[in-house]
Amino acid sequence: MNLFAEAIAWMFAPEQWQGRYALPVLLGQHLALTLVSVLIAAAIALPAGWLIGHTGKGREIAVAVSGAARAIPAFGLMVLLVLLLGVLHVPEAAVITFVLLAIPSLLAGAYTGLEAIDRRVIDAARAMGMTEWQIFFKVEVPLGLPLLVGGIRSALLQVIATVTIAAYVNLGGLGWPIIQGIPLRRFDQVLGGAIIVAVLALLVDLLLASAQHAAVPRGLRTGRPGRRRAAAPVAASATA
Repeated sequence: MNLFAEAIAWMFAPEQWQGRYALPVLLGQHLALTLVSVLIAAAIALPAGWLIGHTGKGREIAVAVSGAARAIPAFGLMVLLVLLLGVLHVPEAAVITFVLLAIPSLLAGAYTGLEAIDRRVIDAARAMGMTEWQIFFKVEVPLGLPLLVGGIRSALLQVIATVTIAAYVNLGGLGWPIIQGIPLRRFDQVLGGAIIVAVLALLVDLLLASAQHAAVPRGLRTGRPGRRRAAAPVAASATA
Protein backbone atom coordinates (compact mmCIF):
# COMPACT_ATOMS: atom_id res chain seq x y z
CA MET A 1 0.00 0.00 0.00
CA ASN A 2 2.91 2.38 0.71
CA LEU A 3 4.24 1.95 -2.83
CA PHE A 4 0.78 2.58 -4.28
CA ALA A 5 0.41 5.75 -2.19
CA GLU A 6 3.86 6.87 -3.31
CA ALA A 7 2.89 6.26 -6.94
CA ILE A 8 -0.25 8.39 -6.52
CA ALA A 9 1.82 11.11 -4.86
CA TRP A 10 4.31 10.98 -7.75
CA MET A 11 1.54 11.39 -10.32
CA PHE A 12 0.14 14.49 -8.65
CA ALA A 13 3.48 16.08 -7.78
CA PRO A 14 3.79 19.56 -9.38
CA GLU A 15 7.04 18.66 -11.18
CA GLN A 16 5.20 15.95 -13.16
CA TRP A 17 2.93 18.56 -14.73
CA GLN A 18 5.49 20.92 -16.21
CA GLY A 19 8.49 20.72 -18.49
CA ARG A 20 9.43 18.59 -21.48
CA TYR A 21 8.48 15.33 -19.80
CA ALA A 22 5.29 16.53 -18.13
CA LEU A 23 2.55 13.92 -17.98
CA PRO A 24 0.18 15.88 -20.29
CA VAL A 25 2.98 16.09 -22.90
CA LEU A 26 3.71 12.38 -22.61
CA LEU A 27 -0.01 11.60 -22.83
CA GLY A 28 -0.29 13.68 -26.02
CA GLN A 29 2.68 11.86 -27.56
CA HIS A 30 1.20 8.51 -26.58
CA LEU A 31 -2.19 9.29 -28.10
CA ALA A 32 -0.64 10.77 -31.25
CA LEU A 33 1.42 7.64 -31.93
CA THR A 34 -1.60 5.45 -31.21
CA LEU A 35 -4.03 7.33 -33.43
CA VAL A 36 -1.63 7.70 -36.37
CA SER A 37 -0.76 4.00 -36.26
CA VAL A 38 -4.37 2.83 -36.03
CA LEU A 39 -5.52 5.18 -38.81
CA ILE A 40 -2.80 3.92 -41.16
CA ALA A 41 -3.63 0.32 -40.23
CA ALA A 42 -7.34 0.99 -40.86
CA ALA A 43 -6.58 2.42 -44.31
CA ILE A 44 -4.86 -0.87 -45.15
CA ALA A 45 -6.97 -3.43 -43.30
CA LEU A 46 -10.55 -2.20 -43.75
CA PRO A 47 -10.71 -2.26 -47.58
CA ALA A 48 -9.04 -5.67 -47.60
CA GLY A 49 -11.33 -7.03 -44.89
CA TRP A 50 -14.48 -5.69 -46.54
CA LEU A 51 -13.43 -7.17 -49.87
CA ILE A 52 -12.90 -10.57 -48.23
CA GLY A 53 -16.19 -10.39 -46.36
CA HIS A 54 -18.18 -9.24 -49.40
CA THR A 55 -16.74 -11.74 -51.89
CA GLY A 56 -16.08 -14.62 -49.48
CA LYS A 57 -12.63 -15.09 -51.04
CA GLY A 58 -9.22 -14.87 -49.44
CA ARG A 59 -10.27 -15.62 -45.87
CA GLU A 60 -7.58 -18.28 -45.42
CA ILE A 61 -4.89 -15.86 -46.54
CA ALA A 62 -6.20 -13.18 -44.16
CA VAL A 63 -6.20 -15.62 -41.24
CA ALA A 64 -2.63 -16.72 -42.04
CA VAL A 65 -1.38 -13.14 -42.36
CA SER A 66 -3.13 -12.10 -39.13
CA GLY A 67 -1.68 -15.05 -37.25
CA ALA A 68 1.82 -14.32 -38.50
CA ALA A 69 1.51 -10.63 -37.58
CA ARG A 70 0.32 -11.47 -34.06
CA ALA A 71 3.31 -13.79 -33.56
CA ILE A 72 5.90 -11.07 -34.26
CA PRO A 73 7.35 -9.58 -31.03
CA ALA A 74 6.71 -5.84 -31.23
CA PHE A 75 9.83 -4.73 -29.38
CA GLY A 76 12.13 -6.95 -31.44
CA LEU A 77 10.50 -5.77 -34.68
CA MET A 78 10.88 -2.11 -33.71
CA VAL A 79 14.57 -2.53 -32.90
CA LEU A 80 15.12 -4.43 -36.16
CA LEU A 81 13.40 -1.70 -38.18
CA VAL A 82 15.44 1.00 -36.44
CA LEU A 83 18.62 -0.86 -37.41
CA LEU A 84 17.43 -1.32 -41.00
CA LEU A 85 16.07 2.20 -41.55
CA GLY A 86 18.67 4.05 -39.51
CA VAL A 87 18.48 6.35 -36.52
CA LEU A 88 17.10 9.18 -38.67
CA HIS A 89 13.94 7.17 -39.29
CA VAL A 90 13.12 6.06 -35.76
CA PRO A 91 9.54 7.47 -35.82
CA GLU A 92 8.81 5.65 -39.07
CA ALA A 93 10.16 2.39 -37.62
CA ALA A 94 7.97 2.74 -34.53
CA VAL A 95 4.85 3.58 -36.53
CA ILE A 96 5.40 0.62 -38.88
CA THR A 97 5.66 -1.64 -35.83
CA PHE A 98 2.41 -0.37 -34.33
CA VAL A 99 0.63 -0.50 -37.69
CA LEU A 100 1.54 -4.16 -38.10
CA LEU A 101 0.27 -4.79 -34.58
CA ALA A 102 -3.10 -3.15 -35.30
CA ILE A 103 -3.80 -4.69 -38.71
CA PRO A 104 -4.87 -8.22 -37.55
CA SER A 105 -7.68 -7.00 -35.26
CA LEU A 106 -8.96 -4.48 -37.81
CA LEU A 107 -8.83 -7.01 -40.63
CA ALA A 108 -10.68 -9.62 -38.58
CA GLY A 109 -13.31 -7.11 -37.46
CA ALA A 110 -13.93 -5.99 -41.04
CA TYR A 111 -14.41 -9.38 -42.68
CA THR A 112 -16.12 -11.19 -39.80
CA GLY A 113 -18.62 -8.34 -39.54
CA LEU A 114 -19.72 -9.00 -43.11
CA GLU A 115 -19.50 -12.79 -42.82
CA ALA A 116 -21.80 -12.78 -39.77
CA ILE A 117 -24.68 -11.29 -41.76
CA ASP A 118 -27.45 -13.74 -42.64
CA ARG A 119 -27.11 -14.50 -46.37
CA ARG A 120 -30.90 -14.30 -46.69
CA VAL A 121 -30.65 -10.58 -45.94
CA ILE A 122 -28.17 -10.14 -48.81
CA ASP A 123 -30.33 -12.22 -51.16
CA ALA A 124 -33.39 -10.14 -50.24
CA ALA A 125 -31.47 -6.94 -51.02
CA ARG A 126 -30.47 -8.31 -54.43
CA ALA A 127 -34.04 -9.39 -55.10
CA MET A 128 -35.13 -5.80 -54.45
CA GLY A 129 -32.86 -4.68 -57.28
CA MET A 130 -30.07 -3.14 -55.20
CA THR A 131 -26.65 -2.94 -56.83
CA GLU A 132 -23.57 -4.49 -55.21
CA TRP A 133 -22.42 -1.06 -54.03
CA GLN A 134 -25.83 -0.35 -52.52
CA ILE A 135 -25.84 -3.73 -50.80
CA PHE A 136 -22.38 -3.02 -49.41
CA PHE A 137 -23.02 0.50 -48.10
CA LYS A 138 -26.68 0.18 -47.08
CA VAL A 139 -26.82 -3.41 -45.82
CA GLU A 140 -23.44 -4.98 -45.13
CA VAL A 141 -21.58 -2.05 -43.58
CA PRO A 142 -24.37 -1.08 -41.12
CA LEU A 143 -24.97 -4.69 -40.07
CA GLY A 144 -21.25 -5.46 -39.82
CA LEU A 145 -20.43 -2.27 -37.91
CA PRO A 146 -20.63 -3.75 -34.38
CA LEU A 147 -17.94 -6.32 -35.10
CA LEU A 148 -15.86 -3.71 -36.92
CA VAL A 149 -16.01 -1.43 -33.87
CA GLY A 150 -14.98 -4.46 -31.81
CA GLY A 151 -11.93 -4.86 -34.05
CA ILE A 152 -11.09 -1.17 -33.67
CA ARG A 153 -11.50 -1.53 -29.91
CA SER A 154 -9.09 -4.46 -29.78
CA ALA A 155 -6.56 -2.74 -32.06
CA LEU A 156 -6.57 0.47 -30.03
CA LEU A 157 -6.09 -1.35 -26.73
CA GLN A 158 -3.19 -3.39 -28.13
CA VAL A 159 -1.48 -0.33 -29.57
CA ILE A 160 -2.02 1.78 -26.43
CA ALA A 161 -0.35 -0.93 -24.36
CA THR A 162 2.52 -1.42 -26.83
CA VAL A 163 3.29 2.26 -27.54
CA THR A 164 4.98 2.30 -24.12
CA ILE A 165 8.04 0.74 -25.82
CA ALA A 166 8.41 3.87 -27.97
CA ALA A 167 10.24 5.46 -25.06
CA TYR A 168 13.09 2.99 -25.63
CA VAL A 169 13.89 4.84 -28.89
CA ASN A 170 13.33 8.28 -27.35
CA LEU A 171 9.89 8.93 -28.83
CA GLY A 172 8.31 9.80 -25.51
CA GLY A 173 4.89 8.58 -24.52
CA LEU A 174 3.68 7.22 -21.22
CA GLY A 175 6.33 4.52 -21.28
CA TRP A 176 8.97 7.15 -20.49
CA PRO A 177 8.42 7.20 -16.69
CA ILE A 178 8.49 3.40 -16.63
CA ILE A 179 11.66 3.02 -18.66
CA GLN A 180 13.43 5.88 -16.90
CA GLY A 181 12.37 4.70 -13.46
CA ILE A 182 13.59 1.10 -13.74
CA PRO A 183 17.37 1.81 -13.81
CA LEU A 184 16.93 4.54 -11.20
CA ARG A 185 14.99 2.14 -8.96
CA ARG A 186 12.19 4.72 -8.73
CA PHE A 187 9.46 2.14 -8.32
CA ASP A 188 6.88 4.77 -7.39
CA GLN A 189 7.50 6.35 -10.80
CA VAL A 190 7.35 2.99 -12.55
CA LEU A 191 4.08 2.08 -10.87
CA GLY A 192 2.68 5.58 -11.49
CA GLY A 193 3.42 5.33 -15.22
CA ALA A 194 1.88 1.86 -15.38
CA ILE A 195 -1.26 3.08 -13.61
CA ILE A 196 -1.68 5.94 -16.09
CA VAL A 197 -1.37 3.56 -19.05
CA ALA A 198 -3.86 1.16 -17.47
CA VAL A 199 -6.36 3.94 -16.74
CA LEU A 200 -6.04 5.25 -20.30
CA ALA A 201 -6.67 1.77 -21.70
CA LEU A 202 -9.71 1.29 -19.44
CA LEU A 203 -11.20 4.65 -20.46
CA VAL A 204 -10.73 3.89 -24.16
CA ASP A 205 -12.22 0.42 -23.65
CA LEU A 206 -15.30 1.82 -21.91
CA LEU A 207 -15.77 4.45 -24.62
CA LEU A 208 -15.51 1.96 -27.45
CA ALA A 209 -17.69 -0.58 -25.63
CA SER A 210 -20.42 2.06 -25.62
CA ALA A 211 -19.74 2.82 -29.29
CA GLN A 212 -19.92 -0.88 -30.13
CA HIS A 213 -23.30 -1.16 -28.42
CA ALA A 214 -24.55 1.97 -30.19
CA ALA A 215 -23.34 0.60 -33.55
CA VAL A 216 -25.97 -2.14 -33.49
CA PRO A 217 -28.71 -0.91 -35.86
CA ARG A 218 -31.74 0.41 -34.02
CA GLY A 219 -34.06 -2.05 -35.76
CA LEU A 220 -32.05 -4.97 -34.40
CA ARG A 221 -32.22 -3.60 -30.85
CA THR A 222 -35.83 -2.48 -30.74
CA GLY A 223 -37.45 -4.50 -33.50
CA ARG A 224 -40.08 -7.22 -33.24
CA PRO A 225 -39.16 -10.51 -31.50
CA GLY A 226 -38.82 -12.33 -34.81
CA ARG A 227 -36.41 -9.73 -36.08
CA ARG A 228 -34.43 -9.96 -32.87
CA ARG A 229 -34.05 -13.70 -33.29
CA ALA A 230 -32.79 -13.22 -36.84
CA ALA A 231 -30.24 -10.71 -35.61
CA ALA A 232 -29.08 -12.81 -32.65
CA PRO A 233 -25.85 -14.15 -34.23
CA VAL A 234 -24.65 -10.65 -35.09
CA ALA A 235 -25.65 -9.14 -31.75
CA ALA A 236 -24.09 -11.99 -29.78
CA SER A 237 -20.83 -11.69 -31.70
CA ALA A 238 -20.80 -7.95 -31.20
CA THR A 239 -21.24 -8.35 -27.46
CA ALA A 240 -18.42 -10.90 -27.32
